[in-house]
Amino acid sequence: MSTSPALHLDHPADLFKSRAQFFRGVPSMQFLPDADRPEVAFAGRSNVGKSSLLNALTGVKGLARTSNTPGRTQEMNFFDLAGVGYIVDLPGYGYAKASKRDIARWNDTTNQYLQGRPNLKRVYVLIDCRHGLKDNDRQLMDDLDVAAVSYQLVLTKADKIKSGALAKVQAAVEAEALKHPASFPRVLATSAEKPLGPIGGMMDLRDAVARVLLGMGDDFGDMFA
Repeated sequence: MSTSPALHLDHPADLFKSRAQFFRGVPSMQFLPDADRPEVAFAGRSNVGKSSLLNALTGVKGLARTSNTPGRTQEMNFFDLAGVGYIVDLPGYGYAKASKRDIARWNDTTNQYLQGRPNLKRVYVLIDCRHGLKDNDRQLMDDLDVAAVSYQLVLTKADKIKSGALAKVQAAVEAEALKHPASFPRVLATSAEKPLGPIGGMMDLRDAVARVLLGMGDDFGDMFA
């Protein structure tokens, strides 16, 4: 496995010891950065807690802007991680306080990106564990299947429901993920409020993202050597 010469990692998740930095906001395809490094993208409904999760994932408070107003992210935001790859924050889908014209424009740009970005290695589709999969989540999954873009489902707000209910939701979502050819079979449960706690799941997510950006396998066991 090759990494940047300046990086010395004992474990894939150590990639996140490097401070992620905002690189560029992309309102339309013409502003995309060069496709010269791997990218992973995060997508989800407008109120799924995506910005909070990205801040917890990177360990950089305020990196992604959080808001009580659904649909605050109105362009694709690229964050550089140690010069190895980009983490891309996509506009939320579903309800947003914006005009229909603006929402249509965001959706069109996002769809073009998801279907035609050659260095996009994986999309992390965020699902609020309190609600499970919704129709617009399933539509995105179908679109990614057709585009043959690898994706993984990630449950958010795992601290908001009891452990038994979380286990049932996770099992149900995993069962549905298995029906989709482009979906990674393992579903991760995360909490942005308690990211490193027993149900936080953030180390597992860091490991998963780092392996993709570093070009490693998807085995979550101790493969790093």
